[in-house]
Amino acid sequence: MEKLTQVTSIPASLPDANIDTDIIFPARFLLITEKRGLGRYAFYEKRFDADGAARDDFVLNREPWNKSSILITGDNFGCGSSREQAPWALYDLGIRCVVSTSFGEIFEANCLNNGILPVMVKQVELAALHEDAGCARELTADLVARALVRHDGTRIPIGLPEWQSQALLNGWDEIDRALKEDCEHTERFEIFQRETMSWLYDNETRHT
Repeated sequence: MEKLTQVTSIPASLPDANIDTDIIFPARFLLITEKRGLGRYAFYEKRFDADGAARDDFVLNREPWNKSSILITGDNFGCGSSREQAPWALYDLGIRCVVSTSFGEIFEANCLNNGILPVMVKQVELAALHEDAGCARELTADLVARALVRHDGTRIPIGLPEWQSQALLNGWDEIDRALKEDCEHTERFEIFQRETMSWLYDNETRHT
């Protein structure tokens, strides 16, 4: 997973509440399992009309927001089903940070495991960020400083737990984090298991 330390972008505003994972990545594309290229299907029904032409009224189709790396969303973003293709598609689209007052729990976890920073803010802060996005004002998500930095220098804390911050900063998915942080515990358990349940390893012994 790619390391994430800081993202600076003119954010895109998607103010609707309860944008679920089926809106982010429609179910009809679920048979596609390759991560690369999924960005073309992100928000497909909102981005394109029935003939496949880009909709001019959707923010991610318009300059300068079509190059946004940060999404300012409505409440309860990423609710609904647990499909991991939703953050895959966002990542392939170039999104590295999503800001809301709340997220679907599984969607938030999937973001963290796929290199996207989910940031929860207060309602008044979210309103200000939507205004900034509409005015094409830059925003920086600084994970090292643990803050969203607005165009005027105003800082909004990023309240991510330390272990989740470290995973993003180091580019660790769940397996990487377990190998890096829990290696000693795993080794001690294996030694204990070999001593107390040696029969589990009988087959291994016969083949060495």
